Amino acid sequence: MNKEDFGFLFEFRVRYSEIDGQGVVFNAHYLTYFDVAITEYFRDMGFDYVAYPKETGCDFHLVKSLVNYEKPLLFDTEFQVGCRIAKVGNSSLTFELGVYDKKSDERYATGEIIWVNTDQQSHKTERVPDNIREMIDLYQH
Repeated sequence: MNKEDFGFLFEFRVRYSEIDGQGVVFNAHYLTYFDVAITEYFRDMGFDYVAYPKETGCDFHLVKSLVNYEKPLLFDTEFQVGCRIAKVGNSSLTFELGVYDKKSDERYATGEIIWVNTDQQSHKTERVPDNIREMIDLYQH
């Protein structure tokens, strides 16, 4: 997956508090970067997922997170995280993510996040609503 494959990119800079004793970004921070990129992706799309549970009684739950580390991210590096929804399943959203140098196509990592739409009372999966499907389709195409 290449940087130009993403219609949405969010910018970061590696902070000192994110590096480990080896001087590289500690691995768990990549999931934080992914979470922020997904939040900003939805904000840019116009979807208010804070209001979504209040309005529907459903919410999305993380069921899978995967990070493929390719090159170390170092302190003060400016980078971007690309985010897109690769698949809308019956009850799930599959996000593809990529971590790239801000000024080049150099890739540091890729990832996959899967969310499942769940009724908050019964804890059973629910179909992703049509309005969300349409919003994603319009935003990505």
